[in-house]
Amino acid sequence: MPSSLLFLIASLIWGSTFWAITLQLGEVPPSVSVVYRFALASAALFAWCKLRGDKLTLSWHAQRWTILQGCATFGLSYICTYSAEQYLVSALVAVLFALMVFWNPLIGRLVLGTPLNWRTWAAGSVALSGVILLFYQSIGNAIRDILAGGEGHFLLGLILALTATLASSFGNVVVVKVRQQAPNVLLTMAWGMLWGTLLVALWALATGERFVAPPTARYWAGLIYLSLFGSVIAFACFFTLIDRIGSHKAVYIGVVTPVISVLLSIRLEHFRPGVLEWAGMVLCLGSVAWVLRTPTPARPVVAIDPDLLKKAS
Repeated sequence: MPSSLLFLIASLIWGSTFWAITLQLGEVPPSVSVVYRFALASAALFAWCKLRGDKLTLSWHAQRWTILQGCATFGLSYICTYSAEQYLVSALVAVLFALMVFWNPLIGRLVLGTPLNWRTWAAGSVALSGVILLFYQSIGNAIRDILAGGEGHFLLGLILALTATLASSFGNVVVVKVRQQAPNVLLTMAWGMLWGTLLVALWALATGERFVAPPTARYWAGLIYLSLFGSVIAFACFFTLIDRIGSHKAVYIGVVTPVISVLLSIRLEHFRPGVLEWAGMVLCLGSVAWVLRTPTPARPVVAIDPDLLKKAS
């Protein structure tokens, strides 16, 4: 399948999953919903691999990186994402995930030693300015609420969403190590989702959350869509892209998903962004587009010694 089609499929699916998550809020604790989602997705992936005749075990070297990547990508990130959407509309959470375009190279520099260019730093600064502008009024209202004795739910949602983006970016960088040890994308996804599920289940038990049966058809619809499309299909496309073009470019899906999510949120959640919010989104996404236009470094011209040509002939 062409990389462009993989990019489009993942973008369209993930652009809608931020809203689909809201179908699961309020009836089942967020952490428990994450457990249900990735337990179903992991089971589907293991079944898929078994039908293909794949060996379902991994070496310990591969498993170590899979545990780390799974706990970050499918555990911590989704606990924070589901919890954040209790306090923020899904469109704003999606816009924050656009910052992964900058977290990925920064974390890649720290973990893998990947060099950074000046455009990444400059565009990252512009993006952060856009996020501040996007949340300027809401942050001000939250601060006034805290000073008045309120609970500051908006700020809590903002912190949770930012933590989710950092955890996801860390997982995207670690998946490079996973692939070096085990080339089977679907099998490492299955194991990663299983480890993430176990981490979230332990968290849910430790915090006293109840494992209740999904109560409504609305919840089941969201669960099936998020498990099979948002988890199995979209992540398969995304991790395949990381193999082909690297995590720094594959994460540019984060440019497209906020736009799709904002449009859905306006239509389905009655989100009405003001002038400052629109300006912040334009500034944030515009900075990401700037990074996409980074020119490919010119290949150096190597001078050939004429004497060597004479010797070769």
